[in-house]
Amino acid sequence: MPAIPHPLRRLARAWLRFQRQSRGDVAIIFALALIPILAFVGAAVDYSRANALKTDLQAALDSTALMVSKNAASQTSSALQTSAQNYFNALFTSTQATNVKFTASYSNSGGSSVLVNGSADMPTTFMAILGFKSLTVTGSATAKWGSVRLRVALVLDNTGSMADSGKMAALQTATNNLLTQLKNAATINGDVYVSIIPFAKDVNAGAGNYNSSWNSWIDWTPTAPANATPSSSIGPGSSCPYSNSSNGFVCVTKPGGTSTTSSVPSSGTYAGDICPSGTIGCYDSEPQISTTTNTFCTGRNCSCSGQNNCSCSGSGNSKSCTITTTTTTYVHNWFVDPTKWNGCFTDRTQNYDQQVTAPTSSIPATLFPAEQYNACPQAMMGLSYNWSTMTSLVNAMSPNGATDQPIGLVWGWQSLVGGGPFTAPTMDSNYTYQQVIILLSDGLNTQDRWYGNGSQTSTQVDSRMYDSSGNGTCANIKAAGITLYTIQVDTGGDPTSTLLQNCASDSTKFFLLTSANQIITTFNTIGTNLTKLRIAQ
Repeated sequence: MPAIPHPLRRLARAWLRFQRQSRGDVAIIFALALIPILAFVGAAVDYSRANALKTDLQAALDSTALMVSKNAASQTSSALQTSAQNYFNALFTSTQATNVKFTASYSNSGGSSVLVNGSADMPTTFMAILGFKSLTVTGSATAKWGSVRLRVALVLDNTGSMADSGKMAALQTATNNLLTQLKNAATINGDVYVSIIPFAKDVNAGAGNYNSSWNSWIDWTPTAPANATPSSSIGPGSSCPYSNSSNGFVCVTKPGGTSTTSSVPSSGTYAGDICPSGTIGCYDSEPQISTTTNTFCTGRNCSCSGQNNCSCSGSGNSKSCTITTTTTTYVHNWFVDPTKWNGCFTDRTQNYDQQVTAPTSSIPATLFPAEQYNACPQAMMGLSYNWSTMTSLVNAMSPNGATDQPIGLVWGWQSLVGGGPFTAPTMDSNYTYQQVIILLSDGLNTQDRWYGNGSQTSTQVDSRMYDSSGNGTCANIKAAGITLYTIQVDTGGDPTSTLLQNCASDSTKFFLLTSANQIITTFNTIGTNLTKLRIAQ
């Protein structure tokens, strides 16, 4: 082996020492590690930029959802997409974003909502070294409202005292304004339902319901004459005339005895009226035929010559002539014709008068007693969103009659749950429902089916509504989870109604008004509160 030159030997020794040293690995490892370290640092920078872009994107989506929610329910899908896109484009102006995508949609399931989605790409700087040319950021926003649906029963005093001090006109204006508020709070039909219950001593279910199975004719007497027409009629027959202050029927001047005409004359001995005021009943005329004979001559010369209804019998001196007379008279019976009913109901049998138990023909006490009340108010209207028909009803209200707040309240409650003339729409499990009764009255209770004379305050009527033990119609309504507003309109210096205060759901829901114009502002306040509840998520 040839000798290694001296300089090369020194280099070989150095190389061997380098191979034996481990400290050189640090430099190699550091050099190798530097590449991913720089890549991670660069990725952090890129991710930081992407997060900033995502924040901008989300802010634009949030604002857009809120912007378009106001009109979304009334727009087509394409119109909503166009308007939302315009809002989004104005709000999201990042110069770093590419391939920006945006969609908007509206849903009314479980309440109204607008959903917007967006995405954008951001070109990378450092991560491109690792093959990631861009990062995609996404976002979405939902504006949701109207998950609460309203059902409102307006129980409105239509008694005679509402004619004073402009109260009825103010009530009509206030109610129509409230209907407009509630209509505007509804996004779609069914979001808000309203029933209207005008009341006096009675309520009016509509005269067209005279054949309904939930009517009770107990105060009209049980049976009709055998030959009454229509055959379904019922009435007092021979018991008329009668007077019964519990049902409002006072029969006047019943034709008595018999007459020779088949109808009741308007004057003379058999003149009569039907109960009451010629609007409710019919007279049945039963013919009675009687025959009388009169022998006016006997003997040989007896003859029927020139006589009517005459007959001769016998011969010779035994002849006799007899005149036979047939007389038809009429016995006039009274019976009631339900087709002439004006639609009024009085209070149900106690204690069904404080409940909304479904009427059942097998339990007569649950049926609604028909009454021909001469101050029958405007007919009630069940839950509806037919705003124009409701307005027409309100404008037709007219003040008359005595005050029975309990019957108005219980029928307001009945309208919310259904039964009798009312059908309550099914509740959708996707929504929360708020049920409300608003009772407005300008007076104190003066009469119901059992108590009071129509002019003086009746504590017995009050106790049917709310008694000293906290029982009664109001307590039952509140126990059912219904919010109860009560409004006393006191323009005549009456004492504050403790009854109405106790009936309200809480002290903030009782209003004492001293002028007719305050009805308008109070209804506006209540309407504002209800619509805020309606649009709250």
